[in-house]
Amino acid sequence: MKGFVFEYKDQNDFNKKEKSVKKYNMLAYKKLLFEYYESLKNGVFLGKLVSKNSAENSKHYELTIPTDDMFVKVHGEMVLHYTVYENKNIVLLETITPEKLLLEGHKSELKTYKGVMISKDNEEKDMFKVNLLNSLNRQ
Repeated sequence: MKGFVFEYKDQNDFNKKEKSVKKYNMLAYKKLLFEYYESLKNGVFLGKLVSKNSAENSKHYELTIPTDDMFVKVHGEMVLHYTVYENKNIVLLETITPEKLLLEGHKSELKTYKGVMISKDNEEKDMFKVNLLNSLNRQ
């Protein structure tokens, strides 16, 4: 079987998010680069099948990238969104979420609070979440 080729919905935007993942979560980046991308190139599609489009012969997937539990509780799951066009042997890499946080991390240095990335836009809210979760974990 012929391998799949990566294409991007917006390569510049995707690369910014990918670099932000590399900078702030190296383990997730390594898993993405050396495990998930290799599987996708070989035709092993990981993650949850979200939708099918029979007209375009495409399938849309969401792959959860493993991250720290505290990060997940504060910012949500880190998810790779991609679409597979099986008849063209193309994997269209669309985005990595949480988009806003990753793009913000690419533009400027993000602070950390008790080991968790803190958004500059929602600094107080994120710090409150971290403190709340830490107090709940102590009980």
